[in-house]
Amino acid sequence: MSLSSLPRAVRFEDGNLFILDQTKLPSKIEIIKLSSPSEVWEAIRSLRVRGAPAIGIAGAYGLLTGMKPLTGLSAGEFKAKAAETAAYLDSARPTAVNLGWALGRMMRAAAACCDMPASEIYSAMEKEAGDIYREDAACCRSIGRAGAGLIKDGCGVLTHCNAGALAVSELGTALAPVYTAMEEGRAFRVYADETRPLLQGARLTAWELSAAGADVTLICDGMAAHVMSKGLIDMVIVGCDRVAANGDAANKIGTLGLAVLAGHFGVPFYVACPGSTYDPATPDGESIIIEERPESEVTSFGGVKTAPEGVKVMNPAFDVTPSGLITAFITEKGVIKPPFAENMKVLEEKP
Repeated sequence: MSLSSLPRAVRFEDGNLFILDQTKLPSKIEIIKLSSPSEVWEAIRSLRVRGAPAIGIAGAYGLLTGMKPLTGLSAGEFKAKAAETAAYLDSARPTAVNLGWALGRMMRAAAACCDMPASEIYSAMEKEAGDIYREDAACCRSIGRAGAGLIKDGCGVLTHCNAGALAVSELGTALAPVYTAMEEGRAFRVYADETRPLLQGARLTAWELSAAGADVTLICDGMAAHVMSKGLIDMVIVGCDRVAANGDAANKIGTLGLAVLAGHFGVPFYVACPGSTYDPATPDGESIIIEERPESEVTSFGGVKTAPEGVKVMNPAFDVTPSGLITAFITEKGVIKPPFAENMKVLEEKP
């Protein structure tokens, strides 16, 4: 298997939405068809499709699944139903900004269709969803080119959770520089945190990196400090789910700890993200809503109980890394360094 042969996380063909069920990986590759907004909502909520850019794409296409049967409505009725469905889909997960961002684009595309029948509004929305997908793919490639030069021969790269091809349209965000550096012929090591409680680093990142032929080593989350202390890590690259206006970044729980460790050991800490993940309307990390996931994710795994009955559980899905711990952001507009409150504004500019 190779990276190019991996099934895409989200695919829309002939009016049908298909996703790779990531809860089944790495033991089983299963493509499922989603035929309604409720099925898309469940797939996003249950992490069958995950990764900020990918759930934005899934949300956009998911809106189409709900609107396709309604093109016989009047334009006003169609737009009202689209707004209702978009709000429903947006409630699936609160932290990643890409979901609301993509659905907002879909609704603006609908609103721009003045005096058009519902069938033409649907066509405009379908085009917008395709544009969101294609733009994300282009962003990933640009992020790869922007960050690949940071990766030198022989260095060690640590990543957390999954911000690779499985989390986006293609290639990835945090892993895009890794894949691009590999294509450019550099030899280096990648260390993947397992990423508790759902092991996205072990099940997904290690899987796709192995498929791509990368030199990857899987480590437990608690090993990161030890590995850094031995001088094996030269840089950390992670993805993110929302970047606030001041540069604070929300990512999978455990990222903050890595940033603190990187600061202690003098290791550069990079966050890779497309412009769609930058949210200037959120002033700082304190304003980011952190999703709380079910207790069962912590107290059991694979159907096996791993904690005593009745124990109290905390299960925030994300944490926020303060901007002061971030060396730079790797984006489609290049590598953005501090001051982030000023320099991240370039992501608001049109290409």
